[in-house]
Amino acid sequence: MSQGIKSNTGTRLKNIENAGKNIAKKTINDYKAFAIKGNIMDMAIGVVIGSAFTNIVNTLVSSVITPFLSVLTNRVDLSTLFISLTGGSFESMDAAKKAGAIIVNYGALLNSIINFFLVSFSLFIVFSYMNKLKKQNTKVEEEVAEETTKECQYCFSKIPIQATRCAFCTSDLKKSYKNKTNLNESDIVVE
Repeated sequence: MSQGIKSNTGTRLKNIENAGKNIAKKTINDYKAFAIKGNIMDMAIGVVIGSAFTNIVNTLVSSVITPFLSVLTNRVDLSTLFISLTGGSFESMDAAKKAGAIIVNYGALLNSIINFFLVSFSLFIVFSYMNKLKKQNTKVEEEVAEETTKECQYCFSKIPIQATRCAFCTSDLKKSYKNKTNLNESDIVVE
């Protein structure tokens, strides 16, 4: 009797182990399918392009826009603007830091705000252009679909132009009716 129990227990354990392996394999395969799908790859590409785009915008702000604003504001460099919270007047931010003053560098905040608006405006332009292209492609696809399909006069489903019988209501489309709105049940051929 105890030999039979040990044999059944061993078999059950092997079945549980095999089931666990199958679940693990299925999970790994599902993860591979998920990771290789376009969603993850698109997101990874977006992150890389986004970081490169951020570098471009930061360079644009620090090398082009900030100097231009400096000329317009009587040569004030935004990155050097600060307020000392401990009182006192300092020639530069470095002098205030050396003196141990607590400072608020609001010039850096202004640069960050400019960066934000430039990035958001640039993204707006890119997405507007992408939506415009998408709308154009959708129009072309609709025109192609309209040229290759017609509407069933009985069930109003879209079917191929060459169809002689509707795939949805199985009506015979060879018959033509003068008044499509006043059809009788006997006019519809269903086989």
